[in-house]
Amino acid sequence: MVPVFGPQIPTVTVPEINDQTYLLDVREDDEWRAGHAPGAHHLPMMELPARLAEVPTDRDVAVICRSGGRSAQVVAYLLRNGWEQVSNVAGGMDDWAAAGRPVVGSDGQPGRVL
Repeated sequence: MVPVFGPQIPTVTVPEINDQTYLLDVREDDEWRAGHAPGAHHLPMMELPARLAEVPTDRDVAVICRSGGRSAQVVAYLLRNGWEQVSNVAGGMDDWAAAGRPVVGSDGQPGRVL
């Protein structure tokens, strides 16, 4: 199968993400509130251009959304703007939850993926 976004978008699978990875969640506020990965950093996709300085350039950054489409666009944008250590999380939060990784809501209780 040929990747939808082509081979130029680096990808990482959920099992490859470790505690040293900066996990950047680019979903909308309501999606984040419903459920996100503990320790993830929330920066909605549309706010990225104004908040680029918040994304580290000195460590691995894994970008995640619900299924991998929006995050692939963000990875392409970051690569065009000088980031080198950035990857798209294959399958997004859907795969995160399916892999049994924790999902928490904004209230700290177990969350769900929207």
